Amino acid sequence: MQVFRTKPLAHWLQGFLPHSISVGITERIRAGCGALIGIFLTGLLSALVFGPSTALPLLIAPIGASAVLLFAVPTSPLAQPWSIIGGNMVSAAVGVTCASLIHDPSFAAAAAVACAIAAMFALRCLHPPGGAIALSAVLGGPAIHSMGYRFIISPVGINSLLLLTVAILFNNGTRRRYPHAPHLDHKNTHGTADAKSADRIGFTPADLEDVLKQYNQVLDVSRDELESLFMQTEMHAYRRRFGEITCGDIMSRDLVAVEFGTPLAETWSLMRKHHLKVLPVIDQARRVIGMIGIDNFLSHASLDMYDGFEAKLRRFIRGSRRLKAVKPQVAGQIMTKPVITAGINMHVVELVPILTDTGLHHIPIIDEERRLAGMVSQSDLISALYRGPLLDSRKAA
Repeated sequence: MQVFRTKPLAHWLQGFLPHSISVGITERIRAGCGALIGIFLTGLLSALVFGPSTALPLLIAPIGASAVLLFAVPTSPLAQPWSIIGGNMVSAAVGVTCASLIHDPSFAAAAAVACAIAAMFALRCLHPPGGAIALSAVLGGPAIHSMGYRFIISPVGINSLLLLTVAILFNNGTRRRYPHAPHLDHKNTHGTADAKSADRIGFTPADLEDVLKQYNQVLDVSRDELESLFMQTEMHAYRRRFGEITCGDIMSRDLVAVEFGTPLAETWSLMRKHHLKVLPVIDQARRVIGMIGIDNFLSHASLDMYDGFEAKLRRFIRGSRRLKAVKPQVAGQIMTKPVITAGINMHVVELVPILTDTGLHHIPIIDEERRLAGMVSQSDLISALYRGPLLDSRKAA
């Protein structure tokens, strides 16, 4: 019986131990530098706004907690612009109200924090430092009490706005998308009601939404980031089970390509001769600058399959003898750009979302010097996924 009693206690005590943080040193330095710059500039600009003779604090203490969210976890729902502006100012209003209506400081402080949380939930601007701001409005002393509702604007509103402005500039300047907006699109490329092919098997956004409702707790991560993490985890697990099959293993190497100045008639002849639907367009260094396919010819020639298709196509690809031709003459004029490419050492599993999400059927494969090395089609990928374990065993042998 002694063993069974100590196990739950030991498990409970383990909850006090910190978990490892899987964040690299560069990201840690970036977050620290962001907070340094953010707080410094907020204090400096606040001094300019308030003036040198002000009795107001240039920085309120809870703004430091806001800096942690804005610079260390900028993708968090708790760190978005409406959360910091709305959460801080609403909490300040609640704190000032509780301080004026409730004379007992302890009860006023408790009521201010509780009501601030309720207000932030209702207005969808939950921001943890808001609780500290509500508490500051009650326990901040005579200087803050004498300000009344001006405390909401100055210093709370001004501090929050200045820090937010610095966060927007710093995060985007260091390649951290901020504000964070949902980026997952679950519509297919054909404009029909069907979900994208990648979403027809496995979990869906609706499944994730149902699970979050059952979980019924606030998560410090957005839904689309959580979904992206799940998908990346699935791909990582699949790579582990599948083996290291790269684009270089399955790509076509004997390629047919054209240059920018290749005449349209020659380009079309090459496509027909080799039974290809698309060709890469390369420069003299064999770097991919575009793609040209049947769709490019059809769209630029305004062709209708049932209205003189062949005659119109011949007129379109036939070169013009005029000095300044109005219609396109060469491949580079109608090619699609920019081009989505994949590296020669990229795992084939990483091609799945590229092909399914973009609607592409061919991906140019480039080497370490960004030169065209091969092409992978949907058929190549399907074959690799079907015969992958066999190919991986041959490589290991």
